[in-house]
Amino acid sequence: MNFVEWADRYFQLSARGTTPTREVVAGCTTFAAMSYILVVNPLILSGAGMDRNGLFLATIVSAMAATLVMALWANLPIALAPGMGTNIVFAQVVVGQMGVPWQTGLAMVLLNALVFLVLSLTKWRARIVAAFPEPVKLGMQCSIGVFIAWLGLRSGGLLVADAGSLVGFSRLHDGGAWLTLSGILLTAMLLVRRVPGAFLLTMLAVSVLGVFVAGADGRPLTTLPSSWIGLPVFTGQLLFALDFRGFASHFMLLLPVTLYFLLIEFFAGTATMFGVIRSAGLLQPNGDLPHARAAFAADALGSVIGAAAGTSTVTAYVESVAGVEAGARTGLSGVVVAALFGLALLCGPLLTAIPACATAPVLVMVGLCMLDGLRELDTSAPENYLPPLLMLLVTACSADLMVALALGCFIYTLMLLARRRWPGAMVLGLDAVFMLYLALRGHIG
Repeated sequence: MNFVEWADRYFQLSARGTTPTREVVAGCTTFAAMSYILVVNPLILSGAGMDRNGLFLATIVSAMAATLVMALWANLPIALAPGMGTNIVFAQVVVGQMGVPWQTGLAMVLLNALVFLVLSLTKWRARIVAAFPEPVKLGMQCSIGVFIAWLGLRSGGLLVADAGSLVGFSRLHDGGAWLTLSGILLTAMLLVRRVPGAFLLTMLAVSVLGVFVAGADGRPLTTLPSSWIGLPVFTGQLLFALDFRGFASHFMLLLPVTLYFLLIEFFAGTATMFGVIRSAGLLQPNGDLPHARAAFAADALGSVIGAAAGTSTVTAYVESVAGVEAGARTGLSGVVVAALFGLALLCGPLLTAIPACATAPVLVMVGLCMLDGLRELDTSAPENYLPPLLMLLVTACSADLMVALALGCFIYTLMLLARRRWPGAMVLGLDAVFMLYLALRGHIG
C-alpha cells in the first residue's frame, strides 16, 4: 500500500470528496492565513516578562501538537494555535493589571485546560453551554474584540494620552503611527479582496517600509537581523514553568479570570469549530460535529501542551475557513499545517525583527472581526442588548475587561429580576464570583 492509498483510507479522502493534492494546497492556505500568530503571540506575551525566543518556540510546539491531535484523532480540517484574545488577557490583565507572576498564570492555564478536558469527555460541556445566557456570551466575544483593537491602536501609536480627554488620536507626527494607519487600511483592502494570508502580507509590507522610515528616536523602525535563518535559542525558561503554589495562594482572587478563560474557551472555541465544519459541509444530520468528543478533547489537550511549553490557551482558529474554501475536508490538511509550523522554526531571526507598527494593524483588524457577533444582537428586549452594549462601553473606555464582564452579568441579572424572571444558577454563581473579585481586586498581587 503506497502513501496515497494509505492517506485515502486513513483520512477518508474519497468518502469526503477530496484528494491529497487539494488537501495539501488547502493546508498551505490555512497556514498562510494564521501564520501571523508566530509574530504576534511572542510579541504580546513578552510584554509579561517572558522570553521572546522561548515564546516563539512554544507557539510553534503548541500549534503543531494541537493541530496534529485534531488531524489524526478527529480527522477534521481545523488548525489550532495560541488564541488571540486569551493571550492579551493573560499578558495585559492577569500579569499587567492584576500583578500575578506569569508562572502562576501558566499554572492557571494548565489547570483550566485539564478541567476543560474532563468536561469535553463528558456531557457537562453541552449542559454548561446551554445554561449560559446569550447576551453575556455575546458581550464577552465583542468586549475582547474591542480590547484587542484598543491594544493595537495603542501599541501602534494611534492612541495617545490627551490632557483634555484622557485619550486622543495621534497627530501622526512620527513614522510609526503613519505605518500603523497605512497597515490598517491595507489589511482592510486585502480582506475585502479575500487575499489568503492578508495579515501576514500586511506585516511583511509594513516591516519592509519600516527599514526606510524612522521612529521618534530617529532610528529605522525595522532593524534587520544579523542572520535571516536560524533555529531559536532555547533557554528552557518557559518549559514547565508552572507555579501551582502561587495559584493556590491567589485562588480566590484568580477565580473570576480563571472562569473567564474556561468560558471563553467553551464558547469561542466551540463556535469556531462549528463554524469551520459547517463551512466544510461536514456537520452531522442532527447538527453535531463529527467525532465531537475527539475534537473537543484535542482542543483541550492543545492548551495542556501549550501551558507546559510556556504559552497561553490554545484554541481552534477561524482562519481554518480559508483552507476549507480551498478544498480542505479532512485532517490531512491539518498535518500540512503542522509541518509548515515546524519549518517556521528556521525563520525565527526574521520574524522577531518585525516591529510593533507592523503587528498593530493585525490586532486592530482581528479585534474588529470579533465584533461580527453584533449582527446577532437581539433588540427585542432591553435585557438582550443592554448588557453586551454596556460591556463594550466599559471595555472601550477603561480597557478593564474583568470589570466590564462583571457589570454585564450584574445588569443582566437585575433586568431579569425586574421582569420577575429567575436568572438561573449559572448566572447567580457568576455574579457571586464577580462580586468577590470587585471586593478584592485592590489587593491582587
